[in-house]
Amino acid sequence: MLVPEHLHALTVGLILLLLFTTFAREWLKPDVAVLVAVALLLGLGLLQPKQVLGVFSNSAPITIACLFIISGALSRTGCVDKLGEWLGALAGQSERKLLLAMLAVGLLVSPFINNTPVVMVMIPAVIAMAGRYHIAPSRLLIPLSYATILGGLVTMVGTSTNILVDGVARTHGLQPFSMFEISAPALIMALVGCTFMFFFAQRLLPVRETLTQQFTGSGDRLFMTELFVPEDSRLLGRSLKEARLSNGDIQVLNLFRGDQEIADPAPDTRLEAGDRLVVHSRSSAMMDLRNSDLMGLQVQGEQHHDLETLRRRDVVMVEAIVGQTSRYVARPIRDLDLLARYGIRLIAVHRKNASFSQIGDDFQLQFGDVLLVEGTPAQIKRFCDNGDLFAITDGKQVTNRQHKAPIALLTIVGVMLLAAFNVMPIEGLSIIGAALVVATGCIRADEAYKAIEWPILTLIFGMLAISIAMHDSGLDQLMANQLVDLGQGLSPWLMLSLVILLTSVATEFISNNAVAVLFTPVVIGVAQQLGVDPRPFVVGVMFAASCSFATPIGYQTNTLVYSAGNYRFTDFARMGVPMNLITWLTASLLIPLFWPLQP
Repeated sequence: MLVPEHLHALTVGLILLLLFTTFAREWLKPDVAVLVAVALLLGLGLLQPKQVLGVFSNSAPITIACLFIISGALSRTGCVDKLGEWLGALAGQSERKLLLAMLAVGLLVSPFINNTPVVMVMIPAVIAMAGRYHIAPSRLLIPLSYATILGGLVTMVGTSTNILVDGVARTHGLQPFSMFEISAPALIMALVGCTFMFFFAQRLLPVRETLTQQFTGSGDRLFMTELFVPEDSRLLGRSLKEARLSNGDIQVLNLFRGDQEIADPAPDTRLEAGDRLVVHSRSSAMMDLRNSDLMGLQVQGEQHHDLETLRRRDVVMVEAIVGQTSRYVARPIRDLDLLARYGIRLIAVHRKNASFSQIGDDFQLQFGDVLLVEGTPAQIKRFCDNGDLFAITDGKQVTNRQHKAPIALLTIVGVMLLAAFNVMPIEGLSIIGAALVVATGCIRADEAYKAIEWPILTLIFGMLAISIAMHDSGLDQLMANQLVDLGQGLSPWLMLSLVILLTSVATEFISNNAVAVLFTPVVIGVAQQLGVDPRPFVVGVMFAASCSFATPIGYQTNTLVYSAGNYRFTDFARMGVPMNLITWLTASLLIPLFWPLQP
């Protein structure tokens, strides 16, 4: 043992503090950060290899993985795409009616289907409907995310957090939660939250342009494009400055000449035939360049270009968002080789707070990045399918498996009903359901593996291992003691309210699943010290760990709409802080009514 026994709790606490700082500062991806923390605990002797391997016997991650596959089958068979059609049928021609329809669809569907694919499918439908009625999508996308978060609380399979908290609670001796045990209070919370959004979303949310709108209009986003100098260009021999490619609004990051690459070329660099330029600019400057005679001079009835972007008549521009399981994540743009592999051209890459110097060929894509690409619809579809990207401006995904939709629907309904009647535990039913949708062709085997969000599972397994170190070192009991001391003199009800508040705050900056694993054993200890039933405290963590509204990083659906709606960080706080307060107060009032504190 490398660490003295009396320092075990302190050492584990310091590693946890470093881990959560890494989460908040985004020094590493969350799943990688957790693996590093587990490795540290192993190296210091605070965890044993058998203990780490033992976390794989926990049923919660396996259940979550199988439900990801079933959700993927619902998406691949077109079930989720129907949401857009329902939205169009329900929505009127006013912003308020569209908002109401969107809240209703999100709230009704997300208790049964993982909310991440629901939001990914709903984003293009909402953007299309907003464009049809001349409504800014930014007035709708945050409420969409929030509604699916609230809807996910209603059943045990609505969100991975519910399943995970249940799994951790079981290991501490609590009885398993039934499928609809939490439904009544969760539904009341969801209705209260959606009512608030219906009346206040228009007042609290801003008008923001999407990536396509900023490309075709005015705006201040950053764009990247690639220009080619043909042999008959009038710019041959001219400097970048003379060609209006180095004027402050436009910056050439790289110049490729044969096998030579010139990074950040000087303004007096002379252009030669065959030069390829990687250019960054503001949207207005890029549009001025596209509209200038340099990129489209008519000569004797033929289109002549002094600078070419290889744009063709049949191309379309599509925004595509990078999903968490995309194989393009953490890969530089240079490696994608889009023109050679797919015949498409990357027009723009957008990420919050990205600067000119950060977006180059070595720029690595991350979950939530928005790409603006141009090419034929077939080329773009192949690009998105191969990389698990989701086109958010070209309508619903095309699928040829609609005839298998009843199988996928019956599978999820069967899993929920059989679990509700205790025919078999949810983990067994989810395995059977996943096997069924794969065996019947609702989703191919390779698609099933892609549907599983492996970073989330890695994070969960890692946090489960860390929770063992917390227990063995006594840190969880120490944290429970500190929490009881903090609330000294408070009634059990007020202590429950304090637990919900602290969990809600923590989940805004740390992964909701990490918070669930960390807080569940702690609040069980708090309840035991107070001599009350721990079940309402566990439900408080279950609800609060999912109710992440004030930041775009606490929950995946918030991250998805963050870039798609061109939001600023503060936009989430403006709408989310009141939502957090509402759900905190509502949960504090409802939970003791359904689960009395006294055993």
